[in-house]
Amino acid sequence: MALLTCKNLTLGYDSTVVAANINFQVNQGDYLCIIGENGSGKSTLMKTILHLKAPLSGQIITGDGLKQSEIGYLPQQTTVQKDFPASVNEIVLSGCLNKCALRPFYNKAEKALAIESMEKMGITHLSKRCYRELSGGQQQRVLLARALCATQKMLVLDEPVAGLDPKVTMEMYEQINKLNREYGITVIMVSHDISAALRYATHILHISHEPLFFGTKEDYLKSAAGLAFTKGGNEDA
Repeated sequence: MALLTCKNLTLGYDSTVVAANINFQVNQGDYLCIIGENGSGKSTLMKTILHLKAPLSGQIITGDGLKQSEIGYLPQQTTVQKDFPASVNEIVLSGCLNKCALRPFYNKAEKALAIESMEKMGITHLSKRCYRELSGGQQQRVLLARALCATQKMLVLDEPVAGLDPKVTMEMYEQINKLNREYGITVIMVSHDISAALRYATHILHISHEPLFFGTKEDYLKSAAGLAFTKGGNEDA
């Protein structure tokens, strides 16, 4: 059974439709990149998957034992978030809040999970540093470690390399790919970087107010949407 299935989704605000007729599924170990022009509904779809926003119609179904609380989320950072006055360890540990329920403290297992997540992201040496003193790339690694504390199953990433320089961007993409390939974590990523999508993704969802394509990366390259990109090369995806 698929981890996540979207059936006949219509997305929007109030009565204004942003995107319609969206159907796709994500299986264990997939790396799905969601691409499309600005305003095509990518971020709205993300919020709907995370139950931060209700669809105008249609269904989102989780399966294969996936709970909503087991989806790790890396949102786009705001200026306020970048200046947050907490230690790296405190930020990463906060990813375990859903596990605490009404308990007002982190237990031994949750603290161990935070350490493991920092090790995976190569930031253990930063654990006592203040988050706001870190570089943009280091901050993104901290937030990804935080998301890992929430899940060992699925990560949802919204433009995870926005604002990073090319070298750090490549390092972040490689780290996400490692989490997918070596640790088996399913990835759903919104990206404007079509070249990265075609390099790392197993599946592509291309939306533009309505679905243009959903399927494997290989089939996307043969599709009308994929051929239009590879011939034009300048699409803002």
